Amino acid sequence: MKKLILFAILLFSINSVVAQTYNDNFTPARLRINLVFAGNAAEQLVYLESMNFEPEWGGSQSHLIDNFDYGEYYCKLFSKDSTLLFSHGFCTLFYEWRFTDEAKQTARAFNVSLITPFPKSKVRLEVYDRNKQTGGWNILFKTEINPDDKQIQRDRPNNYTVNRLLYNGKSSEKVDVVFIAEGYTKDEMQKFRQDAERMADALFSEEPFTSRKKDFNIWALESVSQHSGTDIPDKNIWRNTVANSTFYTFNIDRYLTVPDHSKISEIAWQVPYDILYVIVNTDKYGGAGIYNGYTVGSSDNNSAAAVIVHEFGHSFAGLGDEYAYDEPDAFSDFYGKEAEPWEPNITSLVDFERKWKNMIDKNTPVPTPATNEYRNTTGLFEGAGYSPKGMYRPALGCIMRGLHDHFCPVCQRAVNRMIDYYTVDAK
Repeated sequence: MKKLILFAILLFSINSVVAQTYNDNFTPARLRINLVFAGNAAEQLVYLESMNFEPEWGGSQSHLIDNFDYGEYYCKLFSKDSTLLFSHGFCTLFYEWRFTDEAKQTARAFNVSLITPFPKSKVRLEVYDRNKQTGGWNILFKTEINPDDKQIQRDRPNNYTVNRLLYNGKSSEKVDVVFIAEGYTKDEMQKFRQDAERMADALFSEEPFTSRKKDFNIWALESVSQHSGTDIPDKNIWRNTVANSTFYTFNIDRYLTVPDHSKISEIAWQVPYDILYVIVNTDKYGGAGIYNGYTVGSSDNNSAAAVIVHEFGHSFAGLGDEYAYDEPDAFSDFYGKEAEPWEPNITSLVDFERKWKNMIDKNTPVPTPATNEYRNTTGLFEGAGYSPKGMYRPALGCIMRGLHDHFCPVCQRAVNRMIDYYTVDAK
């Protein structure tokens, strides 16, 4: 009994200190930092474009330091005395573009939005990029942020209707998912609400989301477009839509993205969120998932339900693609073999100890043969990260490899860990 009482006192003290740390350094509001990432295959630079005050920080107030070590970039906020107050790993469409043939010939710029709690005092923002050879971090950009700066914009860019589809508690204690309407006209908003409900149902039909439904809030934001649908450049189809989404990103027919990340973030300014999912009003197959950036999927394709789960794996849990291409592709050189990939479900064996090695039964051969005998086995299967050789995945079949499968145990563990990060000890 004494041990239980001591543990309760200790837990209360830890939570009190955590809460006090947040309240000492941050307000309940959110800061949106709009950056420009520019460069080519060989070099990159980051510029500050603008900053915006937004009403509510929807993330955890107890887990402010991101220790997952996921993402191609990291942002950190430091106090005046260089105490780390907040950190956040993320990815960008710009990073992916740097592996295309176009990036070898020319330079381009991409807008990226970061969100942090709104600071009470001056802080230093630092942005890092991952060293491809070592897996470590290099500083890329830094600037001082003064919360009293009159250049921090406080306007209201829109006043879209927000629907609460599922509510399980305070945003600071739940995973908040916001569905954004893209390519829906004013007369199509009933369809959008139905599509959003259908997408939420699809997500919660898959484990571990089914078992963790109580840990989520779901919102549907009725952002109105002038035209219905989206751009399909290779078909010469162009639509005037609120987020300016497009297929044929990087000349890949199915790659449906929103090239300007800041457009999505601005649309969602009034809603607390952890994950933004852009539902595009089209029956054409496609989607995208950018870790701690945004997720995109078509509304009416036959594979839409599976796509939302797959893309959530990317954007929410930092999962990598487990499939491989036999022929060279835009992402063929995406992963170097010198460093261990940061994604929790793929490995180059450089540092397999920190992946799923402890989940493999001692009687399972490693590497594991890709035969039906091992279909329901956690092992080490060659072919992942777009490469048929030298990269490995944990299961013969997984929704991160093929849309007709489910999350394998390794991916389920990664998703659960991320849900815990946003919810456990949040009270």
